[in-house]
Amino acid sequence: MNTRIFLIRHGATILTAEDRFAGSINVPLSDQGREQARRLSIRLANENLTAVYASPLDRTMETARILAQPHGLEVQPRDGLREISHGHWEEMTRPEVEAKYPEEAAAWEEDPFTFAPPGGESGLAVTARSLPALMDILHAHPSGNVAIVSHKATIRLLLSSLLGFDPRRYRDNLDQSPAALNIVDFKSPVRARLTLFNDTSHYESAGLAIPPFPGERLSGWWAGTDQNRQM
Repeated sequence: MNTRIFLIRHGATILTAEDRFAGSINVPLSDQGREQARRLSIRLANENLTAVYASPLDRTMETARILAQPHGLEVQPRDGLREISHGHWEEMTRPEVEAKYPEEAAAWEEDPFTFAPPGGESGLAVTARSLPALMDILHAHPSGNVAIVSHKATIRLLLSSLLGFDPRRYRDNLDQSPAALNIVDFKSPVRARLTLFNDTSHYESAGLAIPPFPGERLSGWWAGTDQNRQM
């Protein structure tokens, strides 16, 4: 096997700036998100993609179509690649969840891999469906370059599994910006090398191409709001 996976988060949506839980709900890309995807498509135009896969949600499918267009490829949806469902937290902000469901929020901050809000999914459940979807894609493409467009939590959980990270810390240790590019190279389905991570240098030639020190929209521990897990 000699397969390169371009693992990509969808572009910004109309809810990205509000930092609302938007996992299973169908949120469209914003104009900013479309521009991010367009710039990434220019960056990948000469990479000779052989296939493009995506989560079936609108924001991932639209991002994937923008990326596939220069290569003349049809986007192939895969349900296993969709985002984690946040159950009855969907469309709420984090402060709203913390105020209305404080015990649930605390349990999720402590262990987002095994805890799920009512009606939602745990990180374990997402890994159980997304990793087989990735393995199926790898078996279908034992060589070449393949683009996969997915979501923030799903990508971080996949990388945690592939690279042997503690999945309970996926929100503390890994980030994914809108339209971020990750490159994972495979010599076999069980031997992966992360060659590029959370890269947004296609955003623009100066300034925003270098991300700021992480602060908002990560875990409560990293953002400094979870006092029980401070160093």
